[in-house]
Amino acid sequence: MRKNLFVIVLIAICSNLALQAQDPAFSQFYANPLYLNPALAGSAQCPRAILNYRNQWPGIPATYVTYSASYDQFVDGINGGIGLQAYHDRAGTGIINTNHVSGMYAYQLAVDRNISIKAGFQATYYQRSIDWDRLTFGDQIHNRYGFIYQTAETPINNNVNKLDFSAGMLIFTKQLYAGFAAHHLTQPDESFFPASESRLPRKYTGHAGALIPLDKQNPEEGSISPNIIYQRQGEFNHLNLGMYVNRGPITGGVWYRWGDALIFLVGLYTDQFRFGYSYDVTVSRLGTQTLGSHEISVTMMFPCKPKRRKFRQMACPKF
Repeated sequence: MRKNLFVIVLIAICSNLALQAQDPAFSQFYANPLYLNPALAGSAQCPRAILNYRNQWPGIPATYVTYSASYDQFVDGINGGIGLQAYHDRAGTGIINTNHVSGMYAYQLAVDRNISIKAGFQATYYQRSIDWDRLTFGDQIHNRYGFIYQTAETPINNNVNKLDFSAGMLIFTKQLYAGFAAHHLTQPDESFFPASESRLPRKYTGHAGALIPLDKQNPEEGSISPNIIYQRQGEFNHLNLGMYVNRGPITGGVWYRWGDALIFLVGLYTDQFRFGYSYDVTVSRLGTQTLGSHEISVTMMFPCKPKRRKFRQMACPKF
């Protein structure tokens, strides 16, 4: 079914129809914080670098593979966090490729002794390309020998290059946090055809949760973390309900993406290193033929000097 869906998408592109695209989705939301909300830039105590890999529905031809890399840190002199992120998304074994490079800044303000807020801003340059030479068309088909003819279709513009902007906010205390982000504020035109228009819909994200110690007298013993994330982009919307359990250096988690998938996660973390693996079990009508989705995250935390300003770290999940 996924293969058929992908063919339909290609047919629509080559038929000069306007499409509403959807951003890649990661299941380890807080292991890719800059992708979730630009206000999370610099939210850790020290600088960090994060690598993410996602292989969606490997059981179906023309799978979707996404890579992401990011770096962020808090800077005393500007009382906020800065971040850089790049990601590459490959669809249809490389027929359609999307590359994003983003820079972001998140200002932090202490409202009172317990509450802090952050406001984040993001600028993105991205390129979307299509490999015309790998497409096939109906006029290439011989009814006996298959694809033997040259197509009469006129090649389209292979690359689309655009600027994009996003923003987000966070409010948090020692145990509670909530945030909102709006991506693609300018809704850039992604059409491969100069005479048509295909606007990238805005993506809205709302997320909230808590980090609750199992032992208030000794918080390092472990914690539980209930979470909710809602995302809407064009006609697509996802409600995610999840729970993490942290004990020692181990994190276990389960999420339910409403009507779509169950997500199981296990993570290992130390002060300098974090590794997470998650698997999405498809529960929608696509069934078991998709073989789910695999996702891996690796985070490296770098040592840093004590902050000159009083720094309030957001107590959010690690994966």
